[in-house]
Amino acid sequence: MGGFEAFNYRVFTDVTGYPYNWPQSAFRSDFTARDPPLSNVDASVFKQFPVTERVRDQRRLILLNSRIGGEKMHSFTRREALIHGGRIGAALAVGFPAAEAAGKTRPEQHGAGKLKVIVAGGHPGDPEYGCGGTIALYTDLGNEVILLYLNNGEWPAEKGGAPASVRMAEASKACRILTARPAYAGQLNGRAVLDSVHFDEYRKILEAERPDVVLTQWPIDNHRDHRATSALTYDAWLQMGRRFALYYYEVTNGEDTLQFSPTHYVDITKTEPRKRAACYAHASATPDRFYELQDHVAKFRGIESGYKRAEAFILQVQSSYQALPAAS
Repeated sequence: MGGFEAFNYRVFTDVTGYPYNWPQSAFRSDFTARDPPLSNVDASVFKQFPVTERVRDQRRLILLNSRIGGEKMHSFTRREALIHGGRIGAALAVGFPAAEAAGKTRPEQHGAGKLKVIVAGGHPGDPEYGCGGTIALYTDLGNEVILLYLNNGEWPAEKGGAPASVRMAEASKACRILTARPAYAGQLNGRAVLDSVHFDEYRKILEAERPDVVLTQWPIDNHRDHRATSALTYDAWLQMGRRFALYYYEVTNGEDTLQFSPTHYVDITKTEPRKRAACYAHASATPDRFYELQDHVAKFRGIESGYKRAEAFILQVQSSYQALPAAS
């Protein structure tokens, strides 16, 4: 089906987070007793601001692709409606601001200001697999990107691993491909430690770098080093007064990352070849197996967001906002 006016709608949730889907006809400039309840949201909110610029987060008011005051609403295709509805439902389920869930509601970076970005991962290769395309977009815009590895990836040869010298050389090569630089938190592969000393040491790394944006691994993950990286980064964010924008990324879904419901997508169609090259720079880490799996994830996220390939992110609740990069 093509676009159709019958599916034009505005979505509200009450304070419990459950959505009401009401037709356009339910909204007029004069609200009366026969209108559905608005959960104490001031009706004047509806008349003042463009939908894509202002949202009443406290009551999770969402108005999709429309403006207040009686202007004609945008027609959705059924596919577009399902995509937007899915994003909103998933985000509300985990408590994220509705404006972020609706997608592309704020401007994306096109080079207006240079940023320092840290991408944290448990091992060499995790940032490249999870968001290598986004990293390439950041650096193409002239931003500084640091890949912060929790450990150097060293693993015994009898277990299919490689020594630190090999893994670190591969990481340096991958960073050159992405125009980033490597950094290490100094922990051991498979032996992550979360105590006050290590929390403080990790925070000091971020304090020294003073990032504007940090991308880190999602906390629900089958690998302990990934979980540790997420916890260390989150703690640093709290201790530093939430001064940087904090996003989470996913890796090898189902095998590592679980229960990941994105709030943001980045089109990596143009930068996928560089992402692939950076991942294959980790030659000792079986890229034929892992890249294929991660590329399936990128294609699926592309279907969700309307691109050929995409990387997906979750913005931390209460985080400051800094736009993710956009393909030119």
